[in-house]
Amino acid sequence: MRSSDTALSVAVDIGGTFTDVALQDRATGAVWRAKTPSVPSDPSQAFVAGVLLALAQSGRAPDQLDRVLHGTTVATNMILESKGARAALVTTAGFRHVLSIGRQDIPRRANLYAWVKPTRPVPASRVFEVTERIAAGGAVLEPLDEASVRRAAEACRKMAVSAVAVCLLHAYANPDHERRVAEILTEELTGVSITASIDVLPVVREYERTLATALNAVVTPGVSTYVGRLEDRLKDLSVAAPLMLMQSNGGVAGASRIRQAAVTTALSGPAAGVVGARQAAAACGIDNIITVDIGGTSADICLIEAGRIKLTQHGQVGNWPLPLPMVDMVTIGAGGGSIARVKNGGLVVGPESAGAVPGPAAYGRGGQVATVTDAHVVLGHLPDSLLDGGMGLDASAARDVVATTVAEPLGLSLEAAARGILSVVDNHMVGALRVVSVERGYNPRDFTLVPFGGAGPLHGCALASLLGVTRVMIPVAPGVLCADGLLGADIRAEFSRTLPRAGTVDIDVAEAIFAELDAKAEAWLVGERVAVDQRSSTRTALMRYRGQGGEVPTQWVGEARALEAAFEATHKALYGFTLDAPIECVTLRVEAVGAVANPPRQSCPPGSGAKPVAHRSMLVGRALAMVPVYDRGTLGAGDQFSGPAIVTQLDATTLVEPGWLVTVHESGALLLTVSG
Repeated sequence: MRSSDTALSVAVDIGGTFTDVALQDRATGAVWRAKTPSVPSDPSQAFVAGVLLALAQSGRAPDQLDRVLHGTTVATNMILESKGARAALVTTAGFRHVLSIGRQDIPRRANLYAWVKPTRPVPASRVFEVTERIAAGGAVLEPLDEASVRRAAEACRKMAVSAVAVCLLHAYANPDHERRVAEILTEELTGVSITASIDVLPVVREYERTLATALNAVVTPGVSTYVGRLEDRLKDLSVAAPLMLMQSNGGVAGASRIRQAAVTTALSGPAAGVVGARQAAAACGIDNIITVDIGGTSADICLIEAGRIKLTQHGQVGNWPLPLPMVDMVTIGAGGGSIARVKNGGLVVGPESAGAVPGPAAYGRGGQVATVTDAHVVLGHLPDSLLDGGMGLDASAARDVVATTVAEPLGLSLEAAARGILSVVDNHMVGALRVVSVERGYNPRDFTLVPFGGAGPLHGCALASLLGVTRVMIPVAPGVLCADGLLGADIRAEFSRTLPRAGTVDIDVAEAIFAELDAKAEAWLVGERVAVDQRSSTRTALMRYRGQGGEVPTQWVGEARALEAAFEATHKALYGFTLDAPIECVTLRVEAVGAVANPPRQSCPPGSGAKPVAHRSMLVGRALAMVPVYDRGTLGAGDQFSGPAIVTQLDATTLVEPGWLVTVHESGALLLTVSG
C-alpha cells in the first residue's frame, strides 16, 4: 500500500440528503469532518466539494492525499429503482426461465393471493440459450457449441443491450465453458459489458447465482461510469492516490475489482457505518452493541456481539435475495425524511421519503408533506439551524404541513400529531431492533444502543426506553460515522467454491480446494498493493444437515470430527437445537484481509463542567419547558448533565430525554444512562 510522510486519508460517504467527509492524518490521528448537500443528478460534484471543504479545514493540499475511500449507493439505487443498464442473459439450453421461476416463497408480509411477482431484472425476452452442459461434478456432458454463442451475441446486438450476464449450469464446478462464452461475447459485442457468474458468485443454487450475475450486469455500466468520473475528478485535483470503494462485506476494494463485481457495493454505506460504530464502541471499552443508523430515508440496524461484525449470505436488496457476503443487518424505510400521512383514518409514517429535494418542509425547499424531521421541529427538538448555522430551518413551514396533513384530518392538536408521528416511526424501528436481537435469541438489555446518522441521536433515548436498554452511546461524530468507518475499514474480499458433491467432509479434497482459493486471495492482495505483514486470510466451510436448504458458516479447523462439532455448536447457538442427521459440507470460502493500521487514538480534553450555551422551548411530556442546549464542542471528558437537554454539533443533534444522565467519555463519546 502507498505510504507518505503525511499519511493522509479521506473518506466520502454519499447519502440521499447529505454527503459526509472525514479527513484523517494517520500519523497523529487528527480528523477533520465536513458535510455538504448531496447532488442527486451528479454525486461526484458533492464528492469533490466535500473533499475540498475538509482539506481547507486541515490546511492540506489535494496532492497530499495517499488514500481515498468511498461508500456509494449508486448500485443500490439502480437495483431499488430498476434504473440499471438494459441487460441480457446467456444461459444453458433449457434454463431460460430460471429467473422467472425463482423460488416458491413470497415476501413475509405479502398476501398469498394478491402478491404480484416483481419484474425480473432481465425479462425472458432477453434471455438466450447456448448449447452445452456441465455435470454437477464438473464433467462435460455436452461440448460447447460456439455457433450457438455467436447466435446469442447476434440476438443481443439486435436487442441493443449494453450489458450481458453469462450464467451456465454448474459453471462453479467447471468454468471452462463459461469462460469461453464470455470471450466470444467480448469479441462479438464491442463496448458491451460482460459479466460471468464465476467472477461474481461461483457457488451452487441456480436462481441465486443467476440473479446475482444479472444484477451485476445491470449495475456494472452505471457504476463503472460513476467510478471513472470520480477518478477523473480526482486526477483534476492532482490526487494520485487510488480510489478504494466500500463493499457490503464491511471492507474496501480497489476500483478494478468493483468494475468486475459492482454489485458487491450494494449496501456499502450502511456497512461502513457498522464498522465505525464498532470502532467508537471499542474506544469506550464496549463490545456488545446494537447499532441503528437513521438517515434521511432508511434505518439500518445491526447487532455486534463481542466486537465481531457478522456476515450473512442471506441478504436482500429491495425485492431480490443477494447471496453475497454482506454485513448482517436489517433495513427499513424509516428516516428523518420519512413522510407522514393519514391513510384509511390512521397515521402512516414511511417508507416513502421526501428525499433531498424537496426534503422536509422545514428545509425550506418547497416540501409540502409532513416528515419525521418536521415533527421534531414542531416539538422543539432541533435548533433554529443545522450544519453550524449553514442551513436554516423553517419552523413555520414545518408547523403548517403537520397541521394541515396530519393534525386536522385526525382531529388532533399540532403537538399531539407531531408526537404521534415520532411514536409511529419509533415503534417501527423497535420492531426491526427486535428482529436482530430478540428473534435471534439475544436480550437487548445486555447491549448498548448506538444510534448514529443525521437523525439517529434524536431517537436514541426513545428507542432504548422501548427496548428496555439502559445505556446509549453517541459517537463523537454520529452524523458522519459512515465516513469515519471507511477510514478504519480493512481491504477485504471473499473467494468461494462449491464442492463437486455435497457430503461428509473429505479433508484432502477440501484442502486442495482451499489451496486454490488461497492462491487467488494472495494474488488479489498483491494486486491491491497490501504489504506482506498486513495480509491475512481465514477459511470457512458452509455446512448443513442433510436435507436442509441453507448452510451455516463454520470456521475451518482442518479435522472432520472437530469441524462437525463446531458446526453443531454454531447451529445450536443460532437455532436452539441440533439434529440426529448426517452433516454435509457444501461450499468452501476464503476471506482475504489487508489490515489497516490504527492511527493514534485521539482523547477528549478534561472538562470543566458542562455549561449550556442557550435554552430553548421544547415540549416535555405535555407541557412546554425551557431546556438547556449544550454545544458538544465545549464539552470535555468527565462532564455530566441530565435530561431533558439538547446537544448540538455540526453533523447531528442529540435529544436527551428526562430520566437520562449524560457523561462525556475520555474518547469524546457521550454515554447516556438511565438515572436513578
